[in-house]
Amino acid sequence: MVDIEHLEFGLETFGDIVANEDGSLKTAAESIRQIVREGQMADELGLSVMGVGEHHRPDYSVSSPETVLAAIASVTKNIKLATAVTVLSSDDPVRVYERFATLDALSNGRAQVMLGRGSFTESFPLFGYDLTDYDDLFNEKLALYDQLRTEKPVTWSGKFRAALQDQEVYPKTEKGALETYIGIGGSPESIIRAVKFGYKVIIAIIGGQADRFKPYIDLYHAAAEQLGKPEFPIAVHSHGFIADDEDEAIEVAFKNIKANFDRIGLTRGWAPMSREQFDGETKVGSFYVGNPETVAQRMARTIDLLDLGRFDIVYGAGNQTAAQRERMIELYGTKVVPRVKEILAEKAATK
Repeated sequence: MVDIEHLEFGLETFGDIVANEDGSLKTAAESIRQIVREGQMADELGLSVMGVGEHHRPDYSVSSPETVLAAIASVTKNIKLATAVTVLSSDDPVRVYERFATLDALSNGRAQVMLGRGSFTESFPLFGYDLTDYDDLFNEKLALYDQLRTEKPVTWSGKFRAALQDQEVYPKTEKGALETYIGIGGSPESIIRAVKFGYKVIIAIIGGQADRFKPYIDLYHAAAEQLGKPEFPIAVHSHGFIADDEDEAIEVAFKNIKANFDRIGLTRGWAPMSREQFDGETKVGSFYVGNPETVAQRMARTIDLLDLGRFDIVYGAGNQTAAQRERMIELYGTKVVPRVKEILAEKAATK
């Protein structure tokens, strides 16, 4: 049964470039400053987590999420500050740990790392890595990160970076470790890996019905029990858009989410998103789009079905305006989250 008292609600942005009211686009710098403002809003509204993604391409503004999160830390008090995700495969685990330990210090312990292999590949050639080593890079670097997380001297050697001999890494965190998630796209191997390392998981549900991810969550709990590892509440993230008017929400979301997915699809061989496909994802799939009641009902169903401990909604996909993004955040915090809790409480009372 869902633990409503401790249920977390987050926001994530991949750093999409913000649109002006006339349809022109803001600069990356303006878009980054807008994200800081949105993080401040999220904190004031009492949301649990603010996640910022890492990308190295022209349609996204953020390549250094830790820096943006540090700026958000300076204007917030309570909200956790996360990545969505940090591409560990093309980064140095030592530098990742140092940067987030620094963010943790600046934010009074609110830093949260979400590690992933990356659904985009631009960072690999940018930082001198071969895509043929995709899996080996992540496995090796995760093993090193796991040692760093103990905050004790590290002795380690591997294929892709210099060896370490009784090496200390600074700064140390005040709580002794960084809160860390592994981002999972939906493979049994990824679930088992996260369990073996004893990390929390966040599942990216970006296509299809939530029901199909139930076996992965069952596998997580079964593997944790079998391996004697800790079990943590499961988190998911999915795209969404909320507006006061249902029709407006659907049209804005279709225009922007379609443009975003079609642009990505050009390099991945995806067919352009049809209206039929979008409507299917909106009604029963992975897009949480509509007025506050519609979105709350669908979120509550997913949270209950998968017995979740955290739900993050990915906002701002495509080139939405600042006003659209801010109104969505306001509705999410003031209307959707309270309504989801209400629906879940009503459901729990009937069981």
